Amino acid sequence: MFTTQQQEQLSAHGISLEKAMMQLNQFKTGFPELNIKGACRVGEGILRPSEDEEKAYLAEWDKYLEGNHKILKFVPASGAASRMFKDLFAYLESGEQTPFIQTFLANKDRFAFSESLKGKEGQDAVRYLLEDMHYGTLPKGLLLFHRYADENRTPALEHLVEGAMYAMNKAGEVNVHFTVSHEHIQLFEQHIAEHKEEYEKRYHCHINVSFSEQKPSTDTLAADKDGNPFLDKNGKLVLRPGGHGALIENLGEQDADIVFIKNIDNVVPDRLKGDTVKYKKLLAGVLVSVQKRIFDYIKAYRHNPTPALKQEILAFLKKELCITLSDSTDILSVLNRPIRVCGMVKNEGEPGGGPFLVEDAEGNTQCQILESSQIADHSLMQTATHFNPVDLVCALKDYEGHRFNLKDYVDPLTGFISQKSKDGRELQALELPGLWNGAMARWNTIFVEVPVSTFNPVKTVNDLLREQHV
Repeated sequence: MFTTQQQEQLSAHGISLEKAMMQLNQFKTGFPELNIKGACRVGEGILRPSEDEEKAYLAEWDKYLEGNHKILKFVPASGAASRMFKDLFAYLESGEQTPFIQTFLANKDRFAFSESLKGKEGQDAVRYLLEDMHYGTLPKGLLLFHRYADENRTPALEHLVEGAMYAMNKAGEVNVHFTVSHEHIQLFEQHIAEHKEEYEKRYHCHINVSFSEQKPSTDTLAADKDGNPFLDKNGKLVLRPGGHGALIENLGEQDADIVFIKNIDNVVPDRLKGDTVKYKKLLAGVLVSVQKRIFDYIKAYRHNPTPALKQEILAFLKKELCITLSDSTDILSVLNRPIRVCGMVKNEGEPGGGPFLVEDAEGNTQCQILESSQIADHSLMQTATHFNPVDLVCALKDYEGHRFNLKDYVDPLTGFISQKSKDGRELQALELPGLWNGAMARWNTIFVEVPVSTFNPVKTVNDLLREQHV
């Protein structure tokens, strides 16, 4: 199947021949449909805390911060911002001033990067932004998003500020980890180094920033329409990044007790950070509260596994985590797993992916976050009341303080196949189980309703003109 040269190419990526053959087989067999029991709702898989419960959870997080724990913000930041500027690139080619372009040009002085565009109009301004300022190729994390009286901030800097507001430990340390692409890591390092000392003084903390890259061994083979290896014009195998699900390995390497995960572009200026900070602390409070109960149950059941205690644990799993177990499932193996608490926002547009109850092959039912591509019955999507804004707080260690091997909790059958092209030819791409989807399918999961004010992504450059960003 593979020539000696192709096997050497796989080996250089850290991809075994067995793994490559398994990937090719998946193009031919596809992925099984999930047994989806229904969408989660408030009271049925989604927690909506009362005002008193909110206060209690916030107090739990404040109490946890007084202990000797390592807390980390984990920010996927490898994506280039080119899609943000798709309309601007089209304008350079066609010269057509669409409504989008008219909005951009009429408001260009309102952007945080506008200082550099003074005296430039029309295509000259756009060309300068995309080419001379390199905004067309830079990652989102290094673009100027927000304007302040005395500075302009990138998303990378906003995440440092957020960390100081809800993830500072008792030693005054703020730990932030960015996953970045290889070509941008030096730019990130320089950018952080230029501002770190200033931010440490301002927020009275010590900021530790680390970086990692997506591993080549998580790349996947591309296939032609018949499921055979797709070769480029030089006869080499085409290997593609396996999607954000590959970052489960980067996450698993972090030595931290509690990890906050949020996308690089979901940030707001300081004047709007109140809700972000409150609900991040709330999610973390829910997590450490549930984790404590799980640890207590594990220790008690290992010491004295009585039928009464087992029934108490089963009731806890059903009520708090929406988990129902088959009679043959080992209860300790379910308790002793990574935990995540996920913010969920009410649907205000077309329902799509989000929180659902899924039954596995052993007959166990639990909460999962699904992408629309994982839902074969599209009528199920219409029943979804909430969506996932990528707002997670995770616990990566077991009751004895050992790190879980996160790869053990991935459901490999939850990847999917997408259609792409290269050199003008169609290809099939294999997407790994998504980081907060199949890569965390076997985690203990709790969904908590959070307000839409905590979700402010920037998908196009004109999103920066919304009141949440100006």
